[in-house]
Amino acid sequence: MEFPEALAVYIHIPFCRWRCSYCDFNIYAGMQRWFAPYIEALGKEIRRFGERAGRPLARTIYIGGGTPSLLPLPLLARLFEALHEAFRIPPGIEITMEANPSGLSVAYLEGVRQLGVNRISFGVQSAHPGELRLLRRDHTFEEACAHIAMARAAGFANLNVDLIYGLPGQPLHRWQETLEAVLALRPEHLSAYALIVEERTALHRWIREGRVPAPDPDRAAEMYEWTRDRLAEAGYRHYEISNWARPGHESRHNLVYWRYEPYIGFGAGAHSFIDGRRWMNVLHPKIYIHRIEAEESLIAEEEPLDPRTQMAEMIILGLRLVEEGVEDARFRARFGHGIVEVYGAVIEGLEELGLVQWDGARLRLTGRGLLLGNEVFWRFL
Repeated sequence: MEFPEALAVYIHIPFCRWRCSYCDFNIYAGMQRWFAPYIEALGKEIRRFGERAGRPLARTIYIGGGTPSLLPLPLLARLFEALHEAFRIPPGIEITMEANPSGLSVAYLEGVRQLGVNRISFGVQSAHPGELRLLRRDHTFEEACAHIAMARAAGFANLNVDLIYGLPGQPLHRWQETLEAVLALRPEHLSAYALIVEERTALHRWIREGRVPAPDPDRAAEMYEWTRDRLAEAGYRHYEISNWARPGHESRHNLVYWRYEPYIGFGAGAHSFIDGRRWMNVLHPKIYIHRIEAEESLIAEEEPLDPRTQMAEMIILGLRLVEEGVEDARFRARFGHGIVEVYGAVIEGLEELGLVQWDGARLRLTGRGLLLGNEVFWRFL
């Protein structure tokens, strides 16, 4: 495999206090005694990669989960030691850490910042107590406000807030109240996701049993359109289907994914994409630790991607970028063909439906296409 000069770096911390009702991520509750062994294994994986890849440049670093903020500072410090050994980390790169807005302190957040983290992503989800209970979140909105204030006091000038709309039985006005309450906190970045009810989640079971109504997709679409208008009015740039930022505060790490650029993932269940090949590590932390100690392969799944698949994925991911879309010049530089050469008939059909716009230089979703993205994406596969 040929390693690129620079890579976005993702680190998965798979631990949580408990599982939220909508969550189907690779997370595990009640595993505190495995925190230290996991970080030890993670450090070994990171260092081994750095040796193989010749200590590449880190473009961005994203510590996600799970709940990375459950880790005590000494364990986070050990993680950063490994990162600095394995990568060249230039000053000023975006280093994000996800956090639950509960149980933290200004001192802890100051320690996180001293390690190099300069962006915190708080999973707030809702401002309403009943909705937070439905989602099985372990915080109140008042705690979320207090934690955002703590992060500001610790010196963080780049904060993201994650929100979920389209909840079962959620009226438009209640979503509007949540968004207005969050806007009052003035985060630099907002991620607002329509609820997807995944199988094997508590919420899916409750809906199947009739204990909770199914989400209303028409109401969710109404919420989305209102959100776009309100955030534009508040000065946020709608740069990706579910993401808004004050100018200059777009998520640099996630832009790597949407631009279909290479990244390396470390930890249990982490995904990587380098040199036309995608792979995923084993899921369970105990198996991950065992394989690190035994110096066995961590790969659970891998897939070499043929050029046609890569073309389709680049289009699908790039169309998520509201203004930027997919640039023909970048597509041509990568594959040797222009977008219309490969997908002319598909694009013509989607233009007739009013779902995409092609200006000769880039392909983008229309306002209608933003609401019906899946209707667009499958046509490129």
